[in-house]
Amino acid sequence: MATFDMIVVGSGGGPDETNLSGYLLKPREAAWNDGIIALEAGSGLGALRHIMKRDPNIFGERPTDANPTSFTPLTVYSNVKCFLLTHAHLDHISSLVMAAGTLGGARKRIYGSTQTLRDLETVFSGRVWPKLATYDENNPLLQLVYHALHADGKYKVIFPNISVRFMTVNHGMSDSGQYDGACFFIRHDPTNHEFIFFGDVEPDSISAEPKNIAVWRAAAPKIPHDISTIFIECSYQTGRPEAELWGHLSPVHLVQELVTLATEAHKSRSGSRPRKKQRKNSTSPDALHGALQGVKVYIIHCKEQFSTERPINHVIGDQCRELLAPHQLGVELLTADQGMKIVI
Repeated sequence: MATFDMIVVGSGGGPDETNLSGYLLKPREAAWNDGIIALEAGSGLGALRHIMKRDPNIFGERPTDANPTSFTPLTVYSNVKCFLLTHAHLDHISSLVMAAGTLGGARKRIYGSTQTLRDLETVFSGRVWPKLATYDENNPLLQLVYHALHADGKYKVIFPNISVRFMTVNHGMSDSGQYDGACFFIRHDPTNHEFIFFGDVEPDSISAEPKNIAVWRAAAPKIPHDISTIFIECSYQTGRPEAELWGHLSPVHLVQELVTLATEAHKSRSGSRPRKKQRKNSTSPDALHGALQGVKVYIIHCKEQFSTERPINHVIGDQCRELLAPHQLGVELLTADQGMKIVI
């Protein structure tokens, strides 16, 4: 059952500033002019303008007398009710910052971890950019309102019929220590169907404190009936040295993570759990065949190196599929292209 519509405003991870992380989301049963969730905010108005030039009807049929609303990039973002951010790196927030003073429509909440909002405050400080966001729900002068999400295992309603569970993942190291990113379980409440969306994420295999495993264990019992779609980054091509991943995945690590998910899904179905002392997976490879049947994984956040004739996300996608094929997990591995409309 289809429960969400998504439009990919940007699916890259830089340094190409025209294609950064940005997705527009709504419940399938609602109209785009009923309200929109902006999932990440790297690319925004400018990228959407080019997308709408290529595909004027991407948000539906052209306006009629019965439905006179004309979609433009500005009217689309006026319909945004909230921004849902995984972290506050520039390739995930830049369009929100640039457009903050011109966004129309009702006041909009910015959802993210406490640390993400603190980081965003340093941008909206009056120095890097004017102070255009507040924690004060009753302040009528500012259009944007911060609202913190917590990794408490609970789902929080952020939009009519849509709830989100926030989980912390690793995104490498910074000068102050481990840098936290986020993973969202985004649920369509009337049907309990949900999808998983990762921001930038470090592989568990090289992390000092693995956290992705908790995501996979939370997801495993719901696959594929309640969770059949996952968005996850794969920033770099095959062969990238682990010391230069900077808190991101490459194809070999993405495949490792999907094998871990398949292992957890298999355990969930068979009712088996390893003892705490068992560190390595003892599930046989044959037992995992088809373990992710019915699951679609979209690769996002591929970093443009300006060194390939084909789009970098297609190059990385092919590398991932080649490494994944021998495992026969049954998963469908796709790439999210800028301007794509995805039905979840």
